[in-house]
Order: sequence, then structure tokens, then C-alpha cells
Amino acid sequence: MLCPFCNAKDSRVLESRVAGENSVRRRRQCESCNRRFTTYERVEVMQLLVIKRSGSREPYTREKLRAGVSRACSKTMVTAEQIDDLVEAVENELAADGKREVTATNLGEIALAKLRNLDQVAYVRFASVYRQFRSIEDFVAELHSLTGEGDSGSGKSKSERPHATVSGTTDSKPNQPG
Repeated sequence: MLCPFCNAKDSRVLESRVAGENSVRRRRQCESCNRRFTTYERVEVMQLLVIKRSGSREPYTREKLRAGVSRACSKTMVTAEQIDDLVEAVENELAADGKREVTATNLGEIALAKLRNLDQVAYVRFASVYRQFRSIEDFVAELHSLTGEGDSGSGKSKSERPHATVSGTTDSKPNQPG
């Protein structure tokens, strides 16, 4: 293992501990400069391909998922460790499926389900990007579903739902020049 400070090859493991279901955290000390650093070892799972909405395929990258979740969690009480745990939980669920390909939709829904239980603000932020919210009505509908006031059982399609206006009242039709 190369030292991140002096690039020396020799380091000594001071402590090892399990850091989740598929990883080991190791605290190391460089034999050359005596500085300490932490490494993580993860079980390498088969390469997963993500099928994007356009139909193209790209390799799954942990960093991309982590970056999206981190953006959604910014300025919340969610810690970096909780974000890492969430990403790991998503990966474990994907690995349990045993499939070599996953749709971006499925990946996003798994992450959303985990975020919903972690932080509601982060959930709505992630949902707004992932589900491509285009209007305030999309946010209102998602907030209603989050608080349990959703009309999932009402039988109304998205276009038949009341539309919110800036004043907070609702109209049966979208805002039109009047």
C-alpha cells in the first residue's frame, strides 16, 4: 500500500475492523514518514452495468451514486458515514439480485427508498433530480406522498391532480393567463 503522503511502499497495519457487510477498515502507519492513514478494502463484485434512460449502458460507479446522494444531503444532519452506509446498502441490494445489469430507474428507486428512511429533505432533493420535477406541482405531489397524504389511492392521474399556485391555494386547472 502506497503512503498518500510520501508514496513509500511499506506501511504497517495498526488496526483492522469490519466497516460494513463487505468492507474492512485498516488503520496504517507509514514505515518511512511515520504518518498514519486509513484504507478500506471492499469485496469486488462483478462489474454491474447501468442501463440509462436513453438505452445506453455504462459501468456502475460507486462515486457517481455517492456524489448524487451527497448533493441531496448537503446542509442536512446526514453524516458522511451515513451516506457511505446508504451507498453500501444500495450495492448490497443490487448484489443480492445477482443481475449483471440494472436500469437507472431501479437504481434510483432503491436509493430513494433508503433516503426516505434517512432524511426527508434529502429524499425530496434526490427525487426532484432523479424524477425530473418540472413544476411546483411535482414537489407538492411528492411532499404529499411523503407525509402520507398522497392520493395514490384516489385513482387520479398526475394530470388530474389539483395544481398548486404560488399563493398556496389550489386550482383544478394549471395557471393560465387570465
